[in-house]
Amino acid sequence: MSQPLRLGVVYDFRNPPESGMRTQDLYAAIMEQVAWLDGLGLDLVWFTEHHFVEDGYLPSWIPVASAMAALTKHARFSCDVCLLPFNHPIRLAEDLAVLDNLSGGRVEIGVGMGYAAHEFRGFGFPISRRLSLTDEGLEVLTRAFTGERFSFTGKRYQFQDVKITPGYVQPGGPPLWVAALTEAGAMRAARFNTNLLPQGPRGQALDPWRKTLRESGRDPDKYRVGIIKSCLVTDDRERDWPAVRAGEQRRMAVYNQFRAESGGHGGVAGITEEARIPQTWIIGNVDECVAQMAAFIREYGLTDVVTWAVPPGMRPDQMNDSLEKLARDVAPRLRAMFSG
Repeated sequence: MSQPLRLGVVYDFRNPPESGMRTQDLYAAIMEQVAWLDGLGLDLVWFTEHHFVEDGYLPSWIPVASAMAALTKHARFSCDVCLLPFNHPIRLAEDLAVLDNLSGGRVEIGVGMGYAAHEFRGFGFPISRRLSLTDEGLEVLTRAFTGERFSFTGKRYQFQDVKITPGYVQPGGPPLWVAALTEAGAMRAARFNTNLLPQGPRGQALDPWRKTLRESGRDPDKYRVGIIKSCLVTDDRERDWPAVRAGEQRRMAVYNQFRAESGGHGGVAGITEEARIPQTWIIGNVDECVAQMAAFIREYGLTDVVTWAVPPGMRPDQMNDSLEKLARDVAPRLRAMFSG
């Protein structure tokens, strides 16, 4: 691994009744938690995006990241993923430019095309447009991130003589990631020369991307590969796992519903959890978590790994003990193991 290992947390801000918290109080508690984790040295804060979910699943991550940027000094903000069909690419490029300046160049962006049918109905266009909206959105973002004036004519978007202002802090704009569930997604990431968020089987979502990069003369080790792989650091599994397990069951219930309604779009319905790169929880004491996480990172050549910070229905403070052990004890040892 030639890229330094980065570790962090991911939030979806879901707030089912089991949490016993008002949504505004959950937001405030997470803000406090992120400021604390930043002080402990975690590298990443990621977000996920979904729409029209009853428990308040985060629909808009940039305002949250902007608020967090004011409370932090170290952590970088990104998403897994921003649903590109629902985000106008010029407006997204502008919002990212503002966040890049607010954060002092600590923003990245991971994009995907979405698959939940109810979201496309809610935004008022057919799911059949998701491929063209994603590809054209990526094309527009890559041009916008250059900082140069450009025009674009596509099937979904037409822009004339556009330049994004303010300028980006990071040369070339925020680092761009593409999510891949199937080989088509892996090829999209290679085509747009982005980092990768593999979400499907290794043989479809990861290996073809690396193979294509090599065949085109690009070194895969110069890119980043990131995933959500949660870790509960505990000396008492019997005490701590049941609440997290219940939150994980709530988390997966909504995804299973999305997949069931997807009708097989993008291969979602045809790929089981067992076939994917495993994103099941690692549970154990510090030594066990270091060993299991290190083996996972090595096996898939990962550079960025985040854990669910607050499973749905839990309060942020219920996860603080595990997160502190992750930041203070697990993360430094993993970084040292993968320091290059």
